[in-house]
Order: sequence, then C-alpha cells, then structure tokens
Amino acid sequence: MWAVALGSSIGWGAFVQPTDWMSTAGPLGASLGLAIGGLLMMLIAVSYGFLIRSFPVSGGEFAYAFISLGKTHAFISGWFLTLGYICIVALNASALALMMRFVFPSLLENLYMYEVAGGDVYGVEIMVATVALAIFGYLNVRGGVFSGKAQFIFCVIMIIGIVLISVLVGAQPSTGLENASPSFPSGTNAGAAIVSIIAISPWAFVGFDNVPQAAEEFNFSSKKAFGLIIFAIAAAVILYGMMIFSVAISTPWQNLTAADNVWETGFAIKELLGNVGLLIVMVALTMGIITGLNGFIISTSRLLFAMSRAKFIPKAFSKLHKKYETPYISIIFTVLIAMIAPWFGRNVLGWVVDMSSVGVTIAYFYTCYTAFSLFKWRKDQQYNKGYYVISPMRKALAGLGVIVSVIFLGLLIVPGSPAYLEVQSRIALVIWIVMGIIFYLVKRKDYKKVSDKEMSYLILGKEDIFTETKTNRKKL
Repeated sequence: MWAVALGSSIGWGAFVQPTDWMSTAGPLGASLGLAIGGLLMMLIAVSYGFLIRSFPVSGGEFAYAFISLGKTHAFISGWFLTLGYICIVALNASALALMMRFVFPSLLENLYMYEVAGGDVYGVEIMVATVALAIFGYLNVRGGVFSGKAQFIFCVIMIIGIVLISVLVGAQPSTGLENASPSFPSGTNAGAAIVSIIAISPWAFVGFDNVPQAAEEFNFSSKKAFGLIIFAIAAAVILYGMMIFSVAISTPWQNLTAADNVWETGFAIKELLGNVGLLIVMVALTMGIITGLNGFIISTSRLLFAMSRAKFIPKAFSKLHKKYETPYISIIFTVLIAMIAPWFGRNVLGWVVDMSSVGVTIAYFYTCYTAFSLFKWRKDQQYNKGYYVISPMRKALAGLGVIVSVIFLGLLIVPGSPAYLEVQSRIALVIWIVMGIIFYLVKRKDYKKVSDKEMSYLILGKEDIFTETKTNRKKL
C-alpha cells in the first residue's frame, strides 16, 4: 500500500518536470516549494489518517463529504476528485509518449498533424499514448492488474534508479553547485517563485489519497494508514529533491531550460552519462508511469463505482463485467477521457497539472472539513454525530488543513496569483464543471428519492452513521 501511494505520487513528474519547475522557480525555489508543499500535505494527512480508521470504505473523499455535509457536497467532492485522477492518468500516458519521442524521434515524429501553443503534435505520438491507455484499461477490465507485490517491486526499481542517477551525476568532475546557480530565475521574486511551486503540491503529492480508495480491502489494521501516508509523502519529497538536484548540477540549468528539447531531463542525463545514464532514467520513468497508470485507473474506477452505487451518476458506472466482475464502464470512461490529452501535444502537460491540482485540492478541503467536524474540543459539548474523538490538537490540525486547502485553491483560481490557471486550463475546467452539472441534474431526482439511511448504507455500509450511541463512543 505504501508502494501504491509513493508510486502514484511520484509517477512521471520527477523525471519530466524538473526543468519546468526550475524555469519557474530555479533549483532552490523548486526544491523549497516542494518541501514546504510536502509538509502541508502531511498536515492534511492528519485528517485522512483519522477518517480512514473510522470509515474504511471505498470512495474516500466522496464518502467523507457525505458524512459532514450531505449528498450534494458528496457529489461535488467526488466529481472534482474524478477530474484530478483522470488528469493524472492522461499525464502518465502523455509522458510515456514523450519519452518514446525523445528516444526514437525518427519513429515518433511522423504523421505531423498541427501545432498547439508552440508544440508540434504527431499522429504516432498520439497512437503510443492511446495504445498504452487501452492496454492498461484492458488489464483493469480483466482484473489482471498488478498485485501489491508487483507495485512494490516497480516502486523499488524506480527508487534505485533515482539514487543511481544522483550518485553518478554527483561523481562526474564536470558537475557542481556552480551549475545550479543562480538559485532563482533572474528578475523573479524568490517568494513568488516558491509559492508558485507550493501551489502545485496537491498534484505533486496526489497518490497518497489512493490509500482510502482501497480501504475496504486492507488486510492490515487501518490504524497503520496514517503512517503509510506520512512515509510516502516524506519519500516523495526526498525523491523529487534528488531529481531536481541531479538535473540542476549536471549542466548550467538556465542553458538547459532555454534549449528546445523534447525531454530536457533525458537530454541532460544523456549528455553527461551517455546511454547508460539515459537507460537508467528511462527505466525509472517507465516504473513511475506503470505504477501511476495502474494506481489511478483503479482509484478513478472505484470512485466512479462508489458514486454510481449511491445513485449520483448513471447506473452504468457501477455495472460489473459478467465474467471479470470489474466496473468496466467506469474503467472505459476513465480511459476514453484520458485519451483526449495527447491530442493537445507536449504543452498540455502544464495545463492538465493545473486542472488536477484544482480537483484534488477540493477533495482535500472536504476531507479536512469532515475531520474538523468530527474532532471535538471538550467533553461537555453537544454532539450531533455518533463518530467523534475528543482531541483539541487534532481538531486544530484539521482546521489548519481546511485553511491550507482554501489557500491552495485560491492560488490556482484567484486572478493575479503567482499560480493562476492559464486560460486553457480554465476553459477545460469550465467544461468539466458543465459536465458535472449535467450529470447532477440528470440524476438528481433519483438520489433525492433515496433516504439518508439508505444513502448512508450505499456509501458507508451502515444504515445510520449519524446515530449517537454509547457503543459508538466507546468504539473510538
């Protein structure tokens, strides 16, 4: 489970994005921004740890929003989390095509189609991403997904690859800290640069929230979930930092970010370490893509399944395959939506990262708010829910998580912010919101007919989660 969380968090980002982050914030700004972002994610993880232990059900943030705020907010949370997850599925497939284009340019740069925001789009590149998505979709429909042990092995290989790259780069006589100078881009405010990286932390570390999606299938105590999440985030911070550092000292970073390379990280490593270094980083990237694709297709389909089972979206999404007993409609929907991204070329990656950050930040908000509502300051309060814990410290931390989530969202959607969404991201976000409104209006009559008791059973497996009893008090 730790490998699923870490592998999903790292994915392709550590191998593709370092130069993009450095061009925005410089080597030091990118490293500090991700480190601070990781600490803020750990703050949010306090709420996840409590809720996973108290409500070990599929659906995660969708279920948590229902507990605290009811049906409509559960739909909003689930819909935006679906956006975040599908974006990451698309990003991993696009990153695979990007790597193949760098290694085999004569093959991938065929069937030129058009240009998007200065990036060329090739038909063969689209085919590679589409085939990858189709293969993983097919494996998920068959139920032939990678086991936890396989995920762990792939994750370990990825970690070994990053460590090897860092050691080999650091051992070269031509590398040094002078290549990582200046620490911030010229003419850029250091504070604003760091904030712009902090703003994408919800995307950079998303993956630890795959843990609650699999909570119903734990074969270990759900009390361990919090520790798994914290260690996954900590490891992700270290691995991100190692890759940024390796790329920054390999060659003067400003020259690298100014060059027009298909894959700047791969170019820098190959120029310094040759084909051996390129092979190592390719293997590590492939492992990250595999764990990311597998993890988020599973999580997205389970989330859609949970929402459909609760009658929030069409019944088809909870329909199981007759032979494989998997939610195949949800899997197919996830894959088909993700297949749109490669048609927009290399530059779509930045837009999709922003959209994903919005989606998961909203889900983080609902999780922290739910935990805040269930933690209590003192024993003599009036209680409205059966599930609660007397913990002033945790209530304060959950409250801080709510504030942090709002700040993250503000950085992305408030005009003038250092991390304000680009116009393409805003357009795509509006389209997703419109789709959600359509789904909501179509199904509103159906789920309005469902009583709170039945809805509680469909989402949480309990008929009345809100009944306060002595049994519930003693349980927690």
